[in-house]
Formats: sequence, structure tokens, C-alpha cells
Amino acid sequence: MQQKVNRLKPFFENLNFEREDNTMVVNFGPQHPSAHGQLRLILELQGEEIVKAVPSVGYLHRGMEKMGENMMYNEFLPTTDRMDYIASTSNNYGFALAVEKLLGIEAPRRAEIIRTMLLELNRIISHLFWLATHALDVGAMSIFLYAFREREFAMDLMEDYCGARLTHSAVRIGGVPLDLPASWCEDLEKFLKILSEEVDKYEGLLTENRIWRMRLENVGIITPELAKSWGCSGVALRGSGFKWDLRKEMPYGIYPELDFEIPYANTCDAYGRYKCYMQEMRESSKILRQLISMYKTSEPQLMAHAPEYISAPKEDIMTQNYSLMQHFVLVTQGMRPPKGEVYVATESPKGELGFMIVSDGSPYAYKMKLRAPSFWHTGLLEDLLPGHQLADVVTLIGNLNIVFGEIDR
Repeated sequence: MQQKVNRLKPFFENLNFEREDNTMVVNFGPQHPSAHGQLRLILELQGEEIVKAVPSVGYLHRGMEKMGENMMYNEFLPTTDRMDYIASTSNNYGFALAVEKLLGIEAPRRAEIIRTMLLELNRIISHLFWLATHALDVGAMSIFLYAFREREFAMDLMEDYCGARLTHSAVRIGGVPLDLPASWCEDLEKFLKILSEEVDKYEGLLTENRIWRMRLENVGIITPELAKSWGCSGVALRGSGFKWDLRKEMPYGIYPELDFEIPYANTCDAYGRYKCYMQEMRESSKILRQLISMYKTSEPQLMAHAPEYISAPKEDIMTQNYSLMQHFVLVTQGMRPPKGEVYVATESPKGELGFMIVSDGSPYAYKMKLRAPSFWHTGLLEDLLPGHQLADVVTLIGNLNIVFGEIDR
């Protein structure tokens, strides 16, 4: 018990719970629905104004990094779905890309096109979820229903491809497991047409809405210096005037061939970040339309050819003895990457998602560390919240788009 008290001491050493002045200390979470997960915020209040904020994490007890060190590489891939479970494909892809760099292999062109389609579709799904829940936190009910409606259509497309709606496991180390269904591209084009019209309606409801602007404008100012000091990424960084996106600055996959813009804002407030999210959905739609054309002219190879690490196609496994034996060894004993260390960062819907893997040549990672954007953005609350009103806490937690599945790793 004494060890637990000592471990938590940094959270409380500057907080005095027995006071004789007009300030008080309250707990926000970890059960509060607007905490967007198992976040405990210890807030010191002077009336309605926040004087001090201490974010406390660790209530989810996930142990993802240790699980990654005790599971074979292919076994761990579905577990990455459960990190940012709102955008699971981005986790799958980031991990697969890191292992591929470790192995020294590349996915075929068609596989990379399909992966990027799933990534951008999942980015739209994540942004729609953010818009719906953020607006609901602020008090806008209708937009919650509308954004979830379009999100369901996008999730139908994911389900048509991989059979799952939330935790997709739609990417494999070395490529993708399936080609697109026959009419999938046509269905995607229909969805993008609907989404384009609906995003305009969302902005019609919110952008010039005086209550929405009062709640977001000049609230949650993240100065460029604050953004850099806390390691912000994604919209939290771009909303502070930095035109930084890993898809452009450190391009990977098929992104160097795509034409798209990076939305950013100079206002540094919650309203500027909202406008970035809205424009990002339009840019993802633009990317998807380009990918449809690229897909139709690509060769139908879905997995890299690397028998030492990647199983042969199912037809070969069922008809060729050597392919069957190789598949059996890979499934039961796992691949054995060369010894080495890699760090691969990708632009997830929430920011920079990085996987660091150290290999000792065994089927298990010797060391694995995950760089999740929500972790840094939660720490930012310590400097962001003081000076705001208690009602702004819910607004800013929602605006920063944090998910605790990737924080308590």
C-alpha cells in the first residue's frame, strides 16, 4: 500500500485538499462519460475557474507493449486494433509497416492502394466520430445523429471488405488478405458523393452558429511553443500554425503519388482545430477518388513474395506440399526477422503513431514501444486548462480527440 502511495505522490504533492480559502479540489472522472475514457482529472477550482489541472492516467491497465513482446508478430497484429479502436486500420498499418521495414520487404502496389483506401476511409470514420461526440459534449444534439449516420455508411464499406465494423484487422504484414469486392469502388464513389453534401450541411449547422463559436473561439489556445514543448501532432499541431503531416513530410506507401492539401489554422484555438478536421474529411475524399482510378490499373498481387516470412497464396498452400510445410512453420513457430531496431511513424487520424521494434532474431519482439498521440495530448491538459472555466473542460477534452485505448498501453 505504501508503494502505491509513493507512486502516486507526484500527482498530489502540489495539491492541498484541506483548505481554508475559497478554492476546492474536485475529481473529473475516471467515470465521467465526457472524459472520453478512463481519464481522471484532478481540478483545483477558484469558483468556476480552473487554477490547476493534473491529468492522471493508468486506469485501463492494458499492457499492449508487453503483449507485443510476448506474442508472435502476426499474432499481435489484431491486438493493435484495440489501441485507437475508433481508427483500428491505422494501428494495423503502422505495425505492419514497422515489421516490413524490419524484414526489408515491401507490399505490392495493389495492396498498398487498398491499404491507403482503408486508411483514408478510416480517417473519415474517425473524424465523423470526433465531430459527433465533440458536438454532443458542447450541447449540439442533431449533428451527433447526422454524423453517426454517415459513419454507419462508411462502416458498411469496411464490413463489405473485411467483415468487421470496428476492429478490422484488414491489413497483413506484407500486404492485404483480400482484393476489393466487385462493386466496392462504385459503392465508395456513392458514399463520397453523399459525404461531400453532408459535410457542407454539418458546417452549415455549426461553423457560423453563434453558440458553437462562443464555446470554441479563443478557447483552448495551444501556442506554437506549447504545441512543440508537449510533442503535439496531427490536428493539435496543425491547428497551431504548423503545416506538418507525415504523409507529406515523411511520405510512405502510395502517398507520394497523391495530390492533396494539408489543412492548418493560425488561430491556435478549438475553433481552428474544428475547421481543420472538417477540411481533412474533404481531403480524404479527394485522396479516395484518386485511389479508385489507381486501383483499376494495378496488377492483382496482394502479398509480398518472401517465403521466409510470408505464407504463400492459399491456392498454393492447398496444392503444393512445400508451400503447405512453409505455412505450417510460419503459423506454429512464427517468422524470424533479422536482428535490428526500427522506428516507423505514420499519420493516424489523431497524429503521429509510431512503432519502435527491437528484434533479437526470435519470433518475438525483444522490445516494443508505441508512440501514441493521445498520450501527449492528455498531458497537454496540465498547461491548457488553467485559466478556463469548468464548462470548458468537456469542450477541450473532446476537441483534442483523445482515446484511452492508446494511452494506457
